[in-house]
Amino acid sequence: MQAVRRLTRIHVRSVEQPVNLNDGSVYDWPWLYAVQTGHWQLTDAQAKSMREYLLRGGFFMADDFWSEYEWGVFMASMKKVFPDREAVELDNKEQIFHTVYDLDDRYQVASQGSVRAGRSWKCEDCPAHWRGIFDDKGRIMVAITFQSDIGDSWEWADAPSYPAHYAALGIRIGVNYIIYSMTH
Repeated sequence: MQAVRRLTRIHVRSVEQPVNLNDGSVYDWPWLYAVQTGHWQLTDAQAKSMREYLLRGGFFMADDFWSEYEWGVFMASMKKVFPDREAVELDNKEQIFHTVYDLDDRYQVASQGSVRAGRSWKCEDCPAHWRGIFDDKGRIMVAITFQSDIGDSWEWADAPSYPAHYAALGIRIGVNYIIYSMTH
């Protein structure tokens, strides 16, 4: 949130706000972010709430999940949300990659744990994917950073041990996604 305040004119809260899909508070927030969604098991009621939130104009970013197994778990929940919509690879021309920063040269963003282990990935042969689910008007309503850890790039951006190139890309992705969600 510090980066959004510093790099844009958007007034944002200083801390995150946990949101519960079960209590209706989801409608108070224009932008949702979740990590490790490869372990999700949304209930039917939670899926209905998420669907209604997104169709009303909300935006959801799913991040930090790895492997085809976790993709399958995530998509099983997303199929409850949108049984008739597919997650697709996002082309470089998509506006979400050019809202504030031009992000044609994206690469896998490593978790702090992976950095400590001397690699960018959490699983072998797991390239980064930039996927999305569109609404009927062509707006990305679900942005998926599969096999990257954008959240760690935000959390560890100021740590001397975390590589600056991951932090820089992760912050730019976050700013673009937030501005996109507020303007599309």
